[in-house]
This record gives sequence, C-alpha cells and structure tokens, in this order.
Amino acid sequence: MSLNWTMLSPDRSPIPLPDELIIRTIDSGAELSLTIPDAPPSRSSTSGGSGGAKKLKEVGRLWLTDQRLIFIADLPKGSAKPSFESISIPLTALLSTKFEQPFLGANYLGLEIRPVPEGGLTDGTKAEIRLKDKGIFEFASSLDKTRERAIYMKRQQVEEEDSLRSNLYRASIGTWSFVVVLWPGVRRSPSWLRRMISSWKIIRTLGMY
Repeated sequence: MSLNWTMLSPDRSPIPLPDELIIRTIDSGAELSLTIPDAPPSRSSTSGGSGGAKKLKEVGRLWLTDQRLIFIADLPKGSAKPSFESISIPLTALLSTKFEQPFLGANYLGLEIRPVPEGGLTDGTKAEIRLKDKGIFEFASSLDKTRERAIYMKRQQVEEEDSLRSNLYRASIGTWSFVVVLWPGVRRSPSWLRRMISSWKIIRTLGMY
C-alpha cells in the first residue's frame, strides 16, 4: 500500500484500476488516523520530525472497491497542506480489521497494514477510521466481506498459476505439439508463459528438441 501515490481525477476522486468496481463511498466526514512506527525524520516534530513513531490524521472521503480501500484528504483552506493527501490500501494488504467500541468516545474501525517497499509506511503501521455523523458498523461489515473475497480470489489466482507452471513442466518433457494442444490461446497467456514458449520455438528451430 502507498501513501500519497493515488492517481486522482480533476475532482480529486481516485482513478479506477482496470476492472475495478466501487462497492461503497463515504463522501464527507471520514477521519483517518495513521500510526507509522520507526518513521524517518520529517520536517516538523508534530509529524515525526525527530524520528520514531509518526502520527498523522486527516478528514476526507473514503472509497471501498473490490480491490482497494482508498482515502482522499480534504484540502484545507489557504496555503496549508494536509499531513498526507491520500492513501491506497490493497485489500490483500490489510492484515486485520477490528470494529472497536470504546467505553468513552465514538466507535471506530482499526486496521493493521502490511507496507510495500517505497510506499511511505513501515512494518507495524496501524490505522483508525472514524465517521462523523454516521455509524461505522455497516461500512466495517462491507469492508470485511469485500476483503475476504479479495483474499479468496488472490489465493485462487496463486493456485492457478502454480498449477499452470506444473502443467508446463510436465508438458516440457513431452513434445512441442502437446504444449500447443494444452495452450491454444498463447496470445492470451501471461508474459512469462509466452517467453517460455518462444524459447521452446527457438530450440526446436535449432533441432535441439
């Protein structure tokens, strides 16, 4: 997941990824707090200027899609800048979600996030989401269901790719014609598969296979 890397349209809405479907939106009053442990020093002590844990908080809008959880901060009036402008979290990078009901204060949704290299976050990053003038339980329930489906689809994709590699390995022991029959739609296959098939074509041209 990445901090301030979300591609935005002119109206400051996130530009969808290919085949991405929006599930829910919160158009105003979404508060997101970030705690980033072991953050490098930045320009001000209030945002982690002395190093150590960095704590950021902004109010803005939320999007839940079938692939990501996206937050876009409202732009403050004047020349001031928000502590962060956006955050885009792949649902498969959410290590856990928890609906919290504190004795004092509003209910909120707690998140544990797995960072990506150069994404602006570190291991152990946590987030809290609160909604002003709205209940958060319904949003939390939608997030859990959508996240579970995204994890399931990712697991299925990995299993299919493993099966594909296994089939290709067994096919490589046989003849090239067997591979052609097994994979008639070569142009629709992954790039690594096309490179492998091209290599086999070269070997057959040289009479080595």
